[in-house]
Amino acid sequence: MNLVLSLLIGFAAFILGAFLWTFAEYLLHRFAMHELKGKGMMSREHLEHHVRSTWSFSATHILSWIGMLLVGAVLWMPIGWILVGPVAGVSLALGWACGYFFYEYQHAVAHRRAPKNRYQRWVRQNHFQHHFGQPMKNHGVSTLIWDKAFGTCEQPEIVRVPRRLALPWMVQDGELLPEFTGSYILVGALDDSDRLAAIDRARAFASIAPPD
Repeated sequence: MNLVLSLLIGFAAFILGAFLWTFAEYLLHRFAMHELKGKGMMSREHLEHHVRSTWSFSATHILSWIGMLLVGAVLWMPIGWILVGPVAGVSLALGWACGYFFYEYQHAVAHRRAPKNRYQRWVRQNHFQHHFGQPMKNHGVSTLIWDKAFGTCEQPEIVRVPRRLALPWMVQDGELLPEFTGSYILVGALDDSDRLAAIDRARAFASIAPPD
């Protein structure tokens, strides 16, 4: 096999691997995390994330990384290797891994800092509509391809964000920063009472949007 053909096969397999991850991202987010409503570690950890809509590193992330890398190594690499050859097998697994880590990065920074480009602005609006508007919509974090395909896409011009759950990067002194007024609106009072926190948790575990 000549070098050019090997590179083409490797590139195609890498893109396919990344694309396969986007489908897994949708399926896992929708079914393993939300449809199970807190049954099992993956669903429970994810819905706890919905309760306050914050993101911080935890040991469960390491477990997720190991699990996704193992899927690439024991599933996609052998499949690509057997069907096409070693270049395809390795590239397919690498594409899967890179797709996964791209998703992880975009999800983490969406919660932790303001967008830097048009794509990141879309990621945040899409994802926070999922958090605050309709948790059973917008399961794709890195892409809307599968939400479009399965009818779970919801893209409002303005995302309503409960004031108590607003991301730190979008507010100052409790008010929405001017640069985000075209994308978000703060609703409700800055209420951190135990009663409302309990309601937020119950609704998160039922995959229902938090109240204003």
